[in-house]
Amino acid sequence: MRRLLLAGAAVLALGASALLWSTAPERADPAVLEGIAPDPERGAQLFLAAGCASCHAAPDAPPGTRPVLAGGRRLASPFGTFVAPNISPDPQAGIGTWQPIDLFNALKYGTSPEGRHYYPAFPYTSYRHMSPADVVSLFAYLRSLPPDPTPNRPHELPFPFSVRAGLGLWKALFLRGGWVLRDPPDAAAERGRYLVEALGHCGECHTPRNALGGLRRRLWLAGAENPAGAGWVPNITPARLHWSEADLLGYFTTGFTPDYDTVGGSMAEVVENLSRLPEDELRAIIAYLRAVPAVAPTKRQKE
Repeated sequence: MRRLLLAGAAVLALGASALLWSTAPERADPAVLEGIAPDPERGAQLFLAAGCASCHAAPDAPPGTRPVLAGGRRLASPFGTFVAPNISPDPQAGIGTWQPIDLFNALKYGTSPEGRHYYPAFPYTSYRHMSPADVVSLFAYLRSLPPDPTPNRPHELPFPFSVRAGLGLWKALFLRGGWVLRDPPDAAAERGRYLVEALGHCGECHTPRNALGGLRRRLWLAGAENPAGAGWVPNITPARLHWSEADLLGYFTTGFTPDYDTVGGSMAEVVENLSRLPEDELRAIIAYLRAVPAVAPTKRQKE
């Protein structure tokens, strides 16, 4: 009996080791970024499209052209409260010692420079579609912003979500590489796909999730419960979004709906960023929203 118990324990230990090895944080070969010259002006536009300041600027920080990315914003979720980190160029509290490959690994694989898994509250599930050239340009822009020494605060997560090792299995299940809209009908929709699915990470809020927090991709942009617990994030597929191109363009640039209501909540910050993008980028987003499959509203959305 003792031998059987020891053998069983050895098998379990071997299985656990194999699982941890197979789900270890992934990193890219630094050669993937070799020869890519940064374009800081392009990086500034990417910064807006990706909404970096919306999470990483200090709470209640005044808007500005050179935001201080001191972190500290609390992001409520069904799994606990995440606290956005400092990503200013400060060498101790922020990312001042990072290299471009560190940002690439964070965005592509959700892996920290120390080789730890990042929680998917950081939407690398979307950012992983960014091109290497765009990552290099975004990094150059981030390094041009003011440093801030505000220390990072830990996430407030109960067990077992506080154990990062389990994130490797989560990534194996849900970190997918393909586009949702596989065959854009034209160049505008293809550009819009990059803006929506990669940079803007719109699906992270507008797509429902399963019990483990993975996106239900067959219901892409069909609306979801507000992760903060109040309200409903709307369905923005053609089944529900019937605004004209002019209506959408006006909403993206002014925050006014066709009914003369105004944008509110976290979407107000999204519109603030969108309003500073070139008009052709906004029209590309609209082309994409016209091209995604229509998903019928749920009963709750109809009420």
